[in-house]
Amino acid sequence: MTEQQKRPLPVRVRRPLDGIPMDDLFRSGPARPTGTLPRPNDRPGATEPGERTEEGRPTEQTSRQERRERGARIAEAARTAPSAGPVALSRRPPPSDPDLAERPGPAVPGWLAVLAGLTALAGAAATLWRARPLTGVQLPPWEGAALAGCAAVAVVAFGGLIRGRTGSAWVLSLFGRYRGSVRRTGLAWISPFVLRRRIDVRLRHWRSEPIAVVDAEGSALRVVVLVVWSVRDTARALFAVDDHLGYLREQVEAAAARVLSQLPADAFRGGAPTLRNAEAVGDSLTRMLAAECRPVGIAVFSAQPTRIEYAPEVAAAMQRRQVAALDAKHRDSVLTGVIDAVDDTVTRLTTRGLVDLDDFERQALVKDLTVAFYTRRGGPTPQDQE
Repeated sequence: MTEQQKRPLPVRVRRPLDGIPMDDLFRSGPARPTGTLPRPNDRPGATEPGERTEEGRPTEQTSRQERRERGARIAEAARTAPSAGPVALSRRPPPSDPDLAERPGPAVPGWLAVLAGLTALAGAAATLWRARPLTGVQLPPWEGAALAGCAAVAVVAFGGLIRGRTGSAWVLSLFGRYRGSVRRTGLAWISPFVLRRRIDVRLRHWRSEPIAVVDAEGSALRVVVLVVWSVRDTARALFAVDDHLGYLREQVEAAAARVLSQLPADAFRGGAPTLRNAEAVGDSLTRMLAAECRPVGIAVFSAQPTRIEYAPEVAAAMQRRQVAALDAKHRDSVLTGVIDAVDDTVTRLTTRGLVDLDDFERQALVKDLTVAFYTRRGGPTPQDQE
């Protein structure tokens, strides 16, 4: 056995995240199932454990240069995306009970119940008229039973009458068990022995109070969100959650905090995507909120931020940064126009043969023209101020 074969192999400690590509950590597609991390030999250029190069050293799975190039490609794609906007992080919404779903409840037209009640009252009256009891004379047993039965039928018939309204539904339950929902309008009859609860299923909107969030740079913000929603599944809205209105309010705050933390409020340098793109922010917020509220029977149609502003404690500092950024942008545009004008002027003078300049004279002319044009475009001269 040679000395090289006796030398122990170097042990490389593998951290849990070494095998995960950087672009998979921030991808917007479906998340990789838990416990299925990519193996080292699944990536390009990877080697099996213990494989060695010709020099006898273990090969690296991915070189530094490849990692740099991959990071540069990801950054360039994120910067040059035409419709860049906040991307919702992949997260599974809360599970829901598959057996709990809205279904039609037992109900009959109200006129049938009214007819049955009137018939029972008529039967009771006929029984009393037929008996014609005298003072101190008891009714026969069968007549007493018939009278009690007619009274019970009348009480049940008239006691189960309800008035259904457009935009509302009745949710029925018996001993805590869901028995169905009734969306009938007008007069209807429901068994009086079940518990009935009315729920509003109309299209509604809710404007939140200013929500405290932070952007991608850690700046404190205040955002107001307008949500358009309705109850789609009455069974889940009442039985899957304690209070569906409170659940909606809490989810609006959580979704706003998650979406607005992915982008900066303003891009003071460059044309990077920001939270000022209200359409992209609203789409991301609507998708996230709809996924979170679907298990409790709430349908979210729109969630739009109506106001995004800096918190009072940082508003003054951010306003100064905005003014400085606007001033720098204005100066850059002015300087670009001045340079183009100077270049065009010098080119025309030399092309038409009006002047014959050497390098020194050309530099002096460019300098004088630049100062003259920039002073006139950028601000007043000292003589104008006097």
